[in-house]
Amino acid sequence: MTGQADQLAPVGRNPRRVAVLGSTGSVGTSTLDVVAALPERLAIAGLSAHSKWELLAEQCRRFRPRVAVLTDAEAFQRADRSVFPRETELLCGDDAVCALASAPDVDVVLAAVVGAAGLAGTWAALEAGKTVALANKETLVVGGQQVMGLAARRGATVLPVDSEHSAIFQALTGYTANDVAKVVLTASGGPFRGRTAADLESVSVEQALCHPTWKMGPKITVDSATMMNKALEVIEARWLFGLDAGRIDVIVHPESIVHSFVEFVDGSVLAQLSPPDMRLPIQFALTHPARVPGPARKLDWKTLTGLTFCQPDRATFRGLDLGFEAAARGGTCGAVLNGANEAAVAAFLAREIGFLDIARCCRAVIDAHDYDPAPPLAGLLAADRWARQEVARWTRTRPRTARP
Repeated sequence: MTGQADQLAPVGRNPRRVAVLGSTGSVGTSTLDVVAALPERLAIAGLSAHSKWELLAEQCRRFRPRVAVLTDAEAFQRADRSVFPRETELLCGDDAVCALASAPDVDVVLAAVVGAAGLAGTWAALEAGKTVALANKETLVVGGQQVMGLAARRGATVLPVDSEHSAIFQALTGYTANDVAKVVLTASGGPFRGRTAADLESVSVEQALCHPTWKMGPKITVDSATMMNKALEVIEARWLFGLDAGRIDVIVHPESIVHSFVEFVDGSVLAQLSPPDMRLPIQFALTHPARVPGPARKLDWKTLTGLTFCQPDRATFRGLDLGFEAAARGGTCGAVLNGANEAAVAAFLAREIGFLDIARCCRAVIDAHDYDPAPPLAGLLAADRWARQEVARWTRTRPRTARP
C-alpha cells in the first residue's frame, strides 16, 4: 500500500539522517522543530530551499548539515557564503537536490517542495530505494501510478505526511485495501465554508489567504479556500492506498480534530484524532513505526465539547468534482489538473483572474486536453507543461473578473 512501509526498521542507536526538501516552507520548518525535539532519533543530513537563502543559512547554522541547496540561481548568486557554516557545502539547482535525495548518508527524505516541482527529488529518492516522507501531494497527483510503481520496484517506502493521509495510514495498520469499504477525508471547509457562489465572486486575495485553522503557504491556503486541496488529496489517496475513486469520500469538519475515517467492510469505522498540528504526522513519518513523545500539541479532553460534520457544497466549490474525476480516469488527468490549478492560483494571486475563475479555468483545461490513459513519465510532464500554457491562454482571453 505504501511501498515497503511495514518493513521499515525501528530507530536504533544512531539517529535517522534526514534530508528536508523544501526546508524553508511551513512543512519544512515544522519538520525542523520535530528534529530538534528528537536529537537522539533524528539528525539533518541536508536541506534544500528555493530562494530564501537567509533562512536556509539560519537553519544550516542550527543543524550543521553536510549539504544545502538553493534551486533558484539568482538566490544562489546573492547568497552570502560567510553566513553558512564551514562544514556545509552550498550547491545550486535541481540536479543538486536529486543528488542530495539519493545520497548514501541519507536515510529518510522529507519531500515538502510545493507543487509539481517536487516530483524530481522524490523520484530520485525512490530510485535510490530511500524512505520518502511525502508532504508533496502533487507528486502523486501528477504521476501516482508511476511513482508507486517505482517504489515497489526499488523496494522504497512512501510514508504520508499530509494529516489526512497519515490518519488513514495509521488506521490501516495491519489491514489491506481489500479490507476497506471507504476512506473519508476530512476538510476544514476553509475560510468560505457556508458561502454561496454569488458570495465568492468578489473574494479578494487577502480574504482567500485567511485560513481559520492551518497556517500554510499562499498556494496551499488558496487551494484550501477553493477546496482544490481536497480534490488533490482524493487523487493522492487513490494511488497511495490503492483504492478506486468510488471508495473515497470527503466530509467537512471545521474543528480539524478528526483527520480522516476508514470504514471497513464489516461496518467498523476507525478515525485518528489530534489537534491541527502538522508536527504530529511529520514525526510519525520520520520515526515510524515508533511512537515517542514529541513537540506536537496534545488533545485537551477537558476543553473538547463537540465535533461537527457536514457535506461539502460541491455546487459552490466545483474544484472538488475535478479531483474525483481525475482519480477515476487516471492517465493524464491528474497532471493536467495539477498544472492548471498551479497556474490558475498564481494568476489569482497576481490578481489576473477572480477566485471562482480558478475552478472554471481548470474545468476548461481538463475538457480541452488530449487525454492519454497510459502515459509515460515524459508524457505526464508534457501534459503538465501544456496545462500551464493553456491557463495562460485562457487568462488572456477571459474577461477580467479579479478584484483589487
